Amino acid sequence: MRIAVDARELQGNPTGVGRFLGELIAIWKTMPDAQAHEFILLTPAGAERGTVWEQRDLPRLVRGTQADVLFSPAYTAPVRGAVPMVVAIHDVSFAAHPEWFSWSEGARRRTIATLAARKARRIVTISEFSRREIVAHLGVDDAKVTVVYPGVPTHSRRTDLPRTPTVLFVGSVFNRRHVPELIDGFARVARDHPDTQLHVVGDNRTTPHIDLAAVAKASGVGDRVHLRSYIADQQLHALYEESAAFVFLSEYEGFGLTPLEALAAGVPVVLLDTPVAREVCGDAALYVNRPDPVAIADALRRVLFDTDERERIFASALTVLQRYSWTDCARGVLRVLVEAAHG
Repeated sequence: MRIAVDARELQGNPTGVGRFLGELIAIWKTMPDAQAHEFILLTPAGAERGTVWEQRDLPRLVRGTQADVLFSPAYTAPVRGAVPMVVAIHDVSFAAHPEWFSWSEGARRRTIATLAARKARRIVTISEFSRREIVAHLGVDDAKVTVVYPGVPTHSRRTDLPRTPTVLFVGSVFNRRHVPELIDGFARVARDHPDTQLHVVGDNRTTPHIDLAAVAKASGVGDRVHLRSYIADQQLHALYEESAAFVFLSEYEGFGLTPLEALAAGVPVVLLDTPVAREVCGDAALYVNRPDPVAIADALRRVLFDTDERERIFASALTVLQRYSWTDCARGVLRVLVEAAHG
């Protein structure tokens, strides 16, 4: 079987969907179940890699490959074309919370994602929470949506590494992830602990825009808040191993992979208490009820300096991490692709 893949997300510095797709492709290259299939990665030849390329050029490229099925891993897909299609929709924040997007960007996402979801033969998503949201907001049949959990890194979890009191956030910076409140909460801890550091790794995509450097400076501990839009995987792995706490205060996610990456590296996590955070991380986290700097500071003190709290999280993480395997994920997505191709 010939499987065409929209591989735009692998270009540049892959994050989020790009990392998801990269893991799948790496597993498919070695998985015995995948050896009978040919995977054809399609990417733009020029600078255009957005909606115009997806809707105008991608269908033509797919026809040229004589593919049996198209896999679109990033929320949207061509709304025209005769080839059976599987689309991965990781969340529907653009439909559930349109106030988080500009009018034009929100309308574009809602329109194309809805049309793609209804045209696709099957939909893949990454949590039961997202499956319910897709059905509710995009108007598709529940039976059309399959949940396939992502995996986590397979390196050994080291809780015995010497760690400085470093706090880490990794992920694109959206308003819903409350990074300014994290900086404020961190500052309350840092004033009493001069050796603490905060690293924020992720592209600032806030709308309306928030100047995080100004927020850090205003906190009074700006020299200990380090903002970077992107770092390579090797550097990121080293940062996980150096950190003593990971914080991810997101109101809305389809899954939330980076907290699991932190747990896999032996770093206790602080999360905003949401249904999807509970589904994904279970008891292997310390939860805060709201993104309040005082509550965040209290949670940071507990995961940084309370040995019993850290050990509780580590003990729960042993069970939680066993649920997530990139091999299982790749096998599950491939199964959906085969089923879609065969109708």
